[in-house]
Amino acid sequence: MKQLVQLAILIFAFSFSSNAQNKKKQDQKAIKDMCGCYEVTFNFAETFEYSEDSTYVPSKTKHDKGLEWVQLVEDESDKISMQHLLIVGSKEQPYIVKHWRQDWEFENTDLYEFDHNNKWTFISLPKKEVKGQWTQKVFQVDDSPRYEGSATWVHVDGKSYWESTTSAPLPRREYTKRSDYNVTLRTNRHEIVENGWIHDQDNDKIIREDAKEDVVLAQEKGHNTYVKVEDVKCVSAQDYWKKNEVKWALVRAKWDEVFARNKDLVLEEKVDNKVLYKYLFDKEKYQTAEEINPVIESFVKK
Repeated sequence: MKQLVQLAILIFAFSFSSNAQNKKKQDQKAIKDMCGCYEVTFNFAETFEYSEDSTYVPSKTKHDKGLEWVQLVEDESDKISMQHLLIVGSKEQPYIVKHWRQDWEFENTDLYEFDHNNKWTFISLPKKEVKGQWTQKVFQVDDSPRYEGSATWVHVDGKSYWESTTSAPLPRREYTKRSDYNVTLRTNRHEIVENGWIHDQDNDKIIREDAKEDVVLAQEKGHNTYVKVEDVKCVSAQDYWKKNEVKWALVRAKWDEVFARNKDLVLEEKVDNKVLYKYLFDKEKYQTAEEINPVIESFVKK
């Protein structure tokens, strides 16, 4: 009888482990399915406003589109990294914009949560809280932090999706025009569909101040579609990455060293009246660690 019980336990443990591995492979496939060449639409609309100011003016509805290459940068068992490259200009003379980057880390316990005023709070989660989850870490064009959130990929009824809510800085389309709020509380949903993937957003526009409760100024809906097209349409972005991947690996390595300090992070908005990406996007300078590391460090407040 004892042997039968032990055998049953072994069978259950094997079955559980096998199912967990199969689930993880499904997750990895869903994440990597976001790579490739895409025709993208960006759509945002302010839906509800809660301002008590009678002169309040909502953000205009935004519709935009573009061609984007999503480059697989790292492909490891517990980490997948993907760089977005936006292709603008004419077919004859395309111009590549290094866009946002997304890293996915399995059962990650260390996160940098955006607070406000260019500050990210370091938090360490219990292992049991992130079991089976993936952290999506999103970075700015200069590979500085943007936002991070942890959740479980769901595969059900033929759908694969991941959804998380986390605080983030204002998007570029807003912070160049708005100063009446300072945090975007983002609910991000990434769903893999037959012809590509969808990035759905339900966002709160938040006024956040120290020692005060958050105030919701307004809400917005974001719906970005990534429709897959032939990779050949994104050859210019692929060529750009081949020429520049070593430089950006050095940039990521320096940021990894900063993040590994595992303490709250506050960044300067500008150094010598210049934002970080203006330094790093220089085509002649900042090609070596000796040039890159000091400029990034100069933006980290001590």
